[in-house]
Amino acid sequence: MKIICVGRNYAAHAKELGNDIPAEPVVFMKPKSALLQSHTPFYYPEFTNELHYECELVLRISKNGKYIQERHAANYYNGITVGIDFTARDLQKELSEKGLPWEKAKAFDNSAAVGKFIDIVPGFNKKNINFTLYKNKELVQQGNSNQMTFNFENIISHVSSYFSLNIGDLIFTGTPAGVGECVVGDELEGFIENEMLLKMEVK
Repeated sequence: MKIICVGRNYAAHAKELGNDIPAEPVVFMKPKSALLQSHTPFYYPEFTNELHYECELVLRISKNGKYIQERHAANYYNGITVGIDFTARDLQKELSEKGLPWEKAKAFDNSAAVGKFIDIVPGFNKKNINFTLYKNKELVQQGNSNQMTFNFENIISHVSSYFSLNIGDLIFTGTPAGVGECVVGDELEGFIENEMLLKMEVK
């Protein structure tokens, strides 16, 4: 499996980091080793002094595909949850300023945490999904799928033009405004609507 991520997919988040709103999805990837396994502790990485959380809606790919047309894209995923794209922000900034790739800041081991998946059933309104992240019981991020620059079907169609999608792949669809720093001892809880799907502690 692979983890595909979309950056700058919420205009407010792009602006808060001083980035332009893209004309097409900004895509990067994380390796399988980036996936934080359930019941595995998340330890603060030694190579950063500025670890940020980025809460996102995550899709679960259920069908193999390549060059998927947008009108058929809904057939290729069957689950959704919240996830956290952990980012070593200081390292990302340093690498970006040098014009270097920043996988070390985004794709390190255990940098992708995902919650319990909700099955997408007929009638599920994918265009109006509220999701939130709480840090130590305080609301720090909230978003809605209707705020995305590129919706789920746009993303799947675009990504599949470059990379074959396979059953079990995960797509992180972008984070809303409100990203911020977390430290050792912080408890993070991710929700879709009123259902908590992800709970973890930074150790």
